[in-house]
Amino acid sequence: MRRHSAHLTHDHSVLPWLGANFWSRTGGPLMWRNYEPKTVREELAVLREHGLTMTRSFFYWPDFHPEPGRIDEELCDRFRDFLDAHAEAGMGTVPTFIVGHMSGENWDPVWRGGRDLYEDVWLVGRQAWFVSQMTRRFKDHPAVTGWLITNEMPGYGRVYQVDPPSSDVVTAWAQFMCDAVRAAGGTQPVSLGDGAWGIEVTGRDNGFSLRDTAEYVDFVGPHVYRSDTDRPRQHYRAAFECELAAVTGQPVVLEEFGLSTDTVSAANAGIFYRQTLHNSLLGGATGWIAWNNTDYDDLWDQSPYDHHPFEMHFGITDHVGRPKEPLRELASFAEVLQRVDFARCRRTDADAALVVPAFLERGYPYSRPADRPLIFTSLHQGYVAARGADLPVALAREADGLPDDAALYLLPSTRQLTTRTRRALERRAREGATVYLSFCSGEHPGTRGPWFDDLDGLFGVELQLSYGVAEPIEDDVLEMTFAEDFGSIAAGETLVFPVAGNEDSRAYLPVVPTGARVVATDAHGRPALLCNGTGEGRTVLATYPMEHMAARTARANPEQTHRLYAALAEVAGAARPVTVDSPYVAADTLVHEDGTRYVWLVSQSEAELSVRPVADGELHELEGGEPVRDVVMAPYGVCVLELR
Repeated sequence: MRRHSAHLTHDHSVLPWLGANFWSRTGGPLMWRNYEPKTVREELAVLREHGLTMTRSFFYWPDFHPEPGRIDEELCDRFRDFLDAHAEAGMGTVPTFIVGHMSGENWDPVWRGGRDLYEDVWLVGRQAWFVSQMTRRFKDHPAVTGWLITNEMPGYGRVYQVDPPSSDVVTAWAQFMCDAVRAAGGTQPVSLGDGAWGIEVTGRDNGFSLRDTAEYVDFVGPHVYRSDTDRPRQHYRAAFECELAAVTGQPVVLEEFGLSTDTVSAANAGIFYRQTLHNSLLGGATGWIAWNNTDYDDLWDQSPYDHHPFEMHFGITDHVGRPKEPLRELASFAEVLQRVDFARCRRTDADAALVVPAFLERGYPYSRPADRPLIFTSLHQGYVAARGADLPVALAREADGLPDDAALYLLPSTRQLTTRTRRALERRAREGATVYLSFCSGEHPGTRGPWFDDLDGLFGVELQLSYGVAEPIEDDVLEMTFAEDFGSIAAGETLVFPVAGNEDSRAYLPVVPTGARVVATDAHGRPALLCNGTGEGRTVLATYPMEHMAARTARANPEQTHRLYAALAEVAGAARPVTVDSPYVAADTLVHEDGTRYVWLVSQSEAELSVRPVADGELHELEGGEPVRDVVMAPYGVCVLELR
């Protein structure tokens, strides 16, 4: 299966996009009122010296569009100088048009008058007019490498948790805005700037659908800020959301990510950037724009910093332009991108499919939006476990139909499947694939248990559930003892998993095997893992929701689901090109168009580790080309090698 890694290409682009969201320290969102050309050039010079190739810039809407039919030409002159400064530095920028939301506050042009941004025809027309006017003014400048319609429109147009607009309305609005760019002569790549917070990624319906708007945009731009209770899960969060955001096959640019150094130590800020950059690259991102270029200590009495003071210190430089740890990590990352010629690399193919249930993104009748967080978190934890197993996985959307070329299908803590998928999984098993599913009762009392047909027939068991009653897991941990060899797990071994969940989901599936053999039992001798031979392949059922329980456990990783996934890969014959005998170090590969292969090793250990990767070839240093056997990994470190 081909894993997503589409690159953004355009004649005007400096590739890859590696940059920062940019407000000058002289004014933040109000920088255009007191624009200082010298300061801007100093700020850009620091970024360029550290390998950054571009910025994302902003037309602060109340200032640039002061009246319905008028553009502020003085500010346009200042923006033109801003573009010249980029050209002088050998950089590009991506202007953002409708900027009414920024850093915890919303601002309107004084003439908006409370009109709806999506459905008021006159106001939609004014937005399109503004987009077209700004495009006409700047489309021919060599520093313009792309366009974004908005900044986080779901937080500005309407508060989607309360009153989300319909997807039809949002898609029509997006079409008008993107058409305005094209009609005005803008040929550079365009996207929406919405953050990719819609239903295909998050499971929350805010009206923005990546599938519906794909016709009008050239790339997708996740904004990733959500936090976690587990550090490895946090480190893989952006990568996982980039994987989900690739639903349309378009290039994925990590358009916003970052942190305030008011909330973390300097060293941990650097670690977060290092992990986010490299893991999201391995997750299919092909562009990165940090939030943001500078701190704003002198703007403490200006909104939004007077009420969101931590927003003053999201910078990759401090308030006088000195590099912070995030910028140093960006510089190191830039060197790696250049050394491997990243724009001509792609991810290696995967033999394993991580199945994304259609219930994440589709509102089937009487299905509940409240089910979707469980789907998201179980998939996220399964993704982390696959990383720990050094198992390349491709996300397979049930809504698109399952691919036929996977050797292994992973369905972590999966409760809901369509009838078509249930039958497709059985067919694939009969044809030689391995299908793994871990049972999950769900987090809500309505229709507990599996929401798909004939689990018994698929897995060779007879379930023993009573109607409406969850079978509680009363142990503090799950001990899974293997009765036979299973892949790399030897008979007699015991894997231990955390137990968590609410009264509905902290439940196991009592079964009696009918055709399946019991591979592992729990501490009470009950079947915990069963394997059912089906045609040329097999189905594997875990009677406990290991991924869900880990996802609901703080500081869980690395937990031992990675051992199970590695064993499943061996049983299924799913390729793992490079493996490391440590759950703390994940291995993955990229391949250059000339055939050169590169190996990434990423550590999730807070201590230094020495590891010996096993690969189908020799590992060599990127610089100097010396052979490598043992690799010393710094705490939370990254090592990139060539595989010959």
